[in-house]
Formats: sequence, C-alpha cells, structure tokens
Amino acid sequence: MEEKSNKVPSPRIPLQMGVEFRKSYGRQNAKGTLKNISLTGAFLETATLELAPSDKVVLEIIVSERRRKMPATIIWKNAYGCGVQFHPFNRRDVQIVDDLMYFVQNRREFRRGILDDIFKQAG
Repeated sequence: MEEKSNKVPSPRIPLQMGVEFRKSYGRQNAKGTLKNISLTGAFLETATLELAPSDKVVLEIIVSERRRKMPATIIWKNAYGCGVQFHPFNRRDVQIVDDLMYFVQNRREFRRGILDDIFKQAG
C-alpha cells in the first residue's frame, strides 16, 4: 500500500478554462472552470453539490479544436470545487493535457515579455 504522506503533488499551472463534465454514469452535463492543472489532475471550480470524493467523472477538454473526454476521480471537495485525478485512457489523453499546459505557459511567458518591453520603453 502506498503512503500518501510521501506523495508530492505534480507542479500545477494556473489557468481559467471553462469545461463541461458529468458523472461517469450520469446523463446531465454540468459546467465548471479548471483553475489549475498538472499532468495528473486539476482543481475544478464548480457549484455542483452532487460531487463527493471517490466519484468518477468525465471532463471534456478542448485544446485547439481537439476534444477529449478525460476520465477522472474526485479526490477531495470543498465549498469552491474539487480536486480531480486524471485517469488517461491512452497517450492522446496525456498529450492533450500536456498541450494545454504548454499553451497556457507559453501565453503567460509571451505576455510577460510584452510587459517587460513596455516597462523598458516607459523607463
């Protein structure tokens, strides 16, 4: 049995990305916002009260017109949302999360570069 105290969370990248999700056995989609993401999971901000730890969900992730349905498990929940752990089905599932993290990080670095240029010109 693996000890949770030795587990170090994967580095998270903050983002604001609207997603739809549903319980694995559910028919009704709900909406939420991914607030941070890593290769292993994410924080899903949602007002949906029906979620509880150990619930299985399917998140629909869209990156550059590519759409993947990512299976996940609710790990913890609070008043703002829940932590989800991804269960990638294949390499394309892992790749879309990796691509999303890459796009978010590059956009952030591009904006930082623009601000640095503006400050240099103003100074």
